[in-house]
Amino acid sequence: MGRLRRVRIPIEGMNCAACAARIETTLRKLKGVQEANVNFASEKATITYDEEELSPKLIIETIRSLGYDAFEGEADKEDRDREKLAREREIRDLKRRVAVSAVLSALVVLGSMRDILPWVPAILSNSYVLFLLTTPVQFWSGFRFYRGAYAALSHRSSDMNVLIAIGTSAAYLYSAAGTFFPGIFTRSGLKVHVYYDTSAVIITLILVGRLLEAIAKGHTSEAIRKLMGLAAKTARVIREGREMDIPVEDVVVGDIVVVRPGERIPVDGVVVEGCSAVDESMLTGESLPVDKDVGDEVVGATINKTGSFKFRATKIGKDTVLAQIIRLVEEAQGSKAPIQRLADQVAGVFVPAVIVIAVATFFAWFFFGPRPSIALALLNFVSVLIIACPCALGLATPTAIMVGTGKGAEYGVLFKGGEHLERAHRMQAIVFDKTGTLTKGEPEVTDVITGPEFSEESLLRFAASVEKASEHPLGQAILARARAIGPDVMDPEEFEAVPGHGVKARVQGQEVLVGNEKFMSDKGVDISQLREKADHLSHEGKTPMFVAIGGKPGGIIAVADTLKPNSAGAVAALHRLGLEVIMITGDNKRTAEAIAREAGIDRVLAEVLPQEKASEVKKLQEEGKIVGMVGDGINDAPALAQADVGIAIGTGTDVAMEAADITLIGGDLRGVVTAIQLSRQTMRTIKENLFWAFIYNTLGIPIAAGVLYPFTGTLLNPMIASVAMALSSVSYQVAFGQTLLYNYFQGKNTALEGWR
Repeated sequence: MGRLRRVRIPIEGMNCAACAARIETTLRKLKGVQEANVNFASEKATITYDEEELSPKLIIETIRSLGYDAFEGEADKEDRDREKLAREREIRDLKRRVAVSAVLSALVVLGSMRDILPWVPAILSNSYVLFLLTTPVQFWSGFRFYRGAYAALSHRSSDMNVLIAIGTSAAYLYSAAGTFFPGIFTRSGLKVHVYYDTSAVIITLILVGRLLEAIAKGHTSEAIRKLMGLAAKTARVIREGREMDIPVEDVVVGDIVVVRPGERIPVDGVVVEGCSAVDESMLTGESLPVDKDVGDEVVGATINKTGSFKFRATKIGKDTVLAQIIRLVEEAQGSKAPIQRLADQVAGVFVPAVIVIAVATFFAWFFFGPRPSIALALLNFVSVLIIACPCALGLATPTAIMVGTGKGAEYGVLFKGGEHLERAHRMQAIVFDKTGTLTKGEPEVTDVITGPEFSEESLLRFAASVEKASEHPLGQAILARARAIGPDVMDPEEFEAVPGHGVKARVQGQEVLVGNEKFMSDKGVDISQLREKADHLSHEGKTPMFVAIGGKPGGIIAVADTLKPNSAGAVAALHRLGLEVIMITGDNKRTAEAIAREAGIDRVLAEVLPQEKASEVKKLQEEGKIVGMVGDGINDAPALAQADVGIAIGTGTDVAMEAADITLIGGDLRGVVTAIQLSRQTMRTIKENLFWAFIYNTLGIPIAAGVLYPFTGTLLNPMIASVAMALSSVSYQVAFGQTLLYNYFQGKNTALEGWR
């Protein structure tokens, strides 16, 4: 075996999951292909192949031979821009076709209903006018269905495109025959009917669904684009004894890079001079800036907050942490298998069966039917095709999903596409990021413990006065608490910050210290009486900050990133739904377990590095679980993409929202419960819709074929078939979809009781 290589190839022209399955099956048959995965959502094929037996050019030619467009595209900006432009062109084209189709279809429907709407102008009911209005819808707006049907049939397969093309063409061609050759029917004593509204409305509705799907799929690569946008564009390096600004691409390993306050760190490296606090929240999701001193590592794309420092570049380009996260997001997105929609799967059997029945019906009536045999044969042939038209089957799923996603939006839950709404109901385990997801993402004072000589008010006043000159988030939390309860905050004198330890200043002539245990020990303050209480606070996941006033221990102010008000209730509701709830965090095990106990979470994955979160999700999937992931930070993006269902908090980063399948507009985790329940209810609706659609076809097709004629002497008129077909798609969707979802959101769900 030669050297294996993996390539990702963008594909254009896929219309449904069946298209992805067809391409995937064909690619796997190529000699030299070890693995092939076609992702309908991201419109990419990921192929692992033997370079000695196969080439990307041959793979692309194979895909194009199936009727789709493909080109070799790796992770560079030019290819992404090309993909974005292609998506934008497709969306613009669909919008034009939907707009034209909607206007013309509305006129056709009005013209077809003049018998019950007498105010409609008579000219609209003229068959020739209806023909002229319908023809652009049939062949211009609906061209993609003919193209898709041709591609499927040319490779001896079938999909929804085949159903749509055959069904609408039958209605259109039958109507055209009645318009231009009415004698075929009148000579046999038959009344001429036209069904232009049937074909026009079907094409318009399905085009609307395709447009919504195209818009949703267009977001899949935006996560990568935004991640790349985080990288610094320039770097200030020291070369030949002087500082110079150069493009970040020109930085080499070993360069000494200078970073000033407020600047973005350009590449990964190790601090060699100076100290500062670095905001790594955009990368790690952690709200607290991390103190950096000589010897500490810094990561590209993070932001320097307070001091200036110099660092030696150790990783550049594709080796940086940011580049690795981008690669992880790409791989996780590419590994997602598209959902095989039930209707598309059934179409492989349903379409040829309907065609066989229709053809058999035609010949049976032509050879064995009464006079006029040709007219009756054509009548029944068209009746079978019209009543079997894919409205009930093809629209059962998307219409229910439109209802579900619409209701979700009303309740602050945004689904990127129908496939994500479908998948959410299967979740068995759900993983929550801690910081910013379960917790508020910012520190606040939780406890104030005073010594014998100080009151809570005086302790806060002295501590806040010192922290007034500090930029550290822990200090800002103390300042906010002091101002909230009213003590006057004074201006400090002789302020000094000791990085990683604490701060000191003079307030009203007294030296005030605020910091950790080592800071107090270095300053000779005896805190032995407070140590037990500090240990207890630490065990609860809080950060104890000692306060000394005039050399005496004044007390402890504990600061922590606390749970959001509704987190515990959401976790309890998820447990009632039967899901395993897991928390993942980079925090130490003791802090993580304290938060988990408070939230009611049983399983904790602690001390997980940012780049390892996706791997932890994958391990859960390897246990056979359908896994959901809830997060808000950039470091959560790979895990959100890897999970079967990624759920982003709307108050988090844009990249997390782009990588996720579902976005909660606010930070309320009860939206996760709403999303799952909405998915379950929608799937129940879809299954019931499909059941009734099949019952309808099982009963309707034999009647359309004329099975009742020997007993009753009556045939199913195509007009009645058309009405039945339309009513089936409307009644099943509206009756089941709206009613069930309405009942759910009226509170008929015990899992939500107690917190809704």
